[in-house]
Amino acid sequence: MRRRVVIHWGVSSFFGWGVYGLNLALHWSLDPLVEPLTSYPLRPDQVVVDPLKERLLAPFRAESRGLQEKLAAFSNRTVTADGPVLAALGNDFRVSALANDLTLAGTPTIGVVFFEIPHLDADTVARAKALPLIVAGSTWNERILREHGVERVTTVIQGIDPTLFHPAPRAGWMPGRFLVFSGGKLELRKGQDLVIAAFRRFAERHRDALLVTAWHSPWPQFARTVDASGRAAPVVFDAAGKVDAVGWAAANGIPPDQVLDLGAVPNALMAPILREMDVALFPNRSEGGTNLVAMECMASGVPTILSANTGHLDLTAHPGAAFVLSEQRPVAGAYGPVGGTPGWGESSVDEIVAHLEAAYADRNDARRRGAAGADAVGRLTWARTAAAMRDIVVAV
Repeated sequence: MRRRVVIHWGVSSFFGWGVYGLNLALHWSLDPLVEPLTSYPLRPDQVVVDPLKERLLAPFRAESRGLQEKLAAFSNRTVTADGPVLAALGNDFRVSALANDLTLAGTPTIGVVFFEIPHLDADTVARAKALPLIVAGSTWNERILREHGVERVTTVIQGIDPTLFHPAPRAGWMPGRFLVFSGGKLELRKGQDLVIAAFRRFAERHRDALLVTAWHSPWPQFARTVDASGRAAPVVFDAAGKVDAVGWAAANGIPPDQVLDLGAVPNALMAPILREMDVALFPNRSEGGTNLVAMECMASGVPTILSANTGHLDLTAHPGAAFVLSEQRPVAGAYGPVGGTPGWGESSVDEIVAHLEAAYADRNDARRRGAAGADAVGRLTWARTAAAMRDIVVAV
């Protein structure tokens, strides 16, 4: 009999946690040992997959609706599921409550975490120790937990879909342009202010340079944290309250014809876009995991510039697989409570520009790095992640 496992976070094609849950659901739908379902509502517009995958997910959708209907009958209490619950943990290691203020517990509850702030207070450590097991998204996360005395922890690296994200010929839809990709939720720790500062200098020298951004997320309020660094002009928003990437770039002296904002693109449609890129840039100050967007760029053969800090260290450990931003200054105390965090890394704008120039000047070397990155990351598949997570839940 298959063991029912509840994925206790939102499933979506538009943000990292959602893509993680979606790929667990897909792979576990074919697994004879586990049966996936989610406690969070599945919005039809949030899951964009092909018809074959949609058919595969039909039982997952039905079982999830059944669970959600049962949970809707309760409120302001804790309900224990008859089976394991994989619970997404925040930086405070709390399990999120559902909309009716209901807390879902499992038998057992297994915490899954990608935390960015490495300083855990006593209450946070106590919550971590109370869980029978925590699955960390990076070796950096696991190391920090063990340093705080949390011993029941293991690392499972998130994956990529190799049927989507792999090297392949370009379509060449942007002839004569040098495409620089920057992706991830716009916020201070992702370092898009450093992208803007470096690209402005690079674009002044190379009029063919085009910054391609994928910065949108369901949480545009986090974009305001970028302003704390002072590295760029304040973030610009449109009338609907969404980030105006082109307007923000223009406020920083980058001409509109050198910026392309992709908007919100479902994960399944990103691969052919990424393969058009000449280089991808991630000067992130902190990553609790290995940075899914960066992994997808590398798996697609895109030469990738990575900051050598936090969760990125699992990617930069592969020699020659990326352009590495090795100069990392402490961020502690620089930006207040959002970014004043020892353990984070501040990349050098000069080094970013130098790597952009290297990728521009020597396309053959950049392609070699892209191929090495694809070889390294291409083995870190969602099938591998799903199998590791399955082995964990069937063993508890």
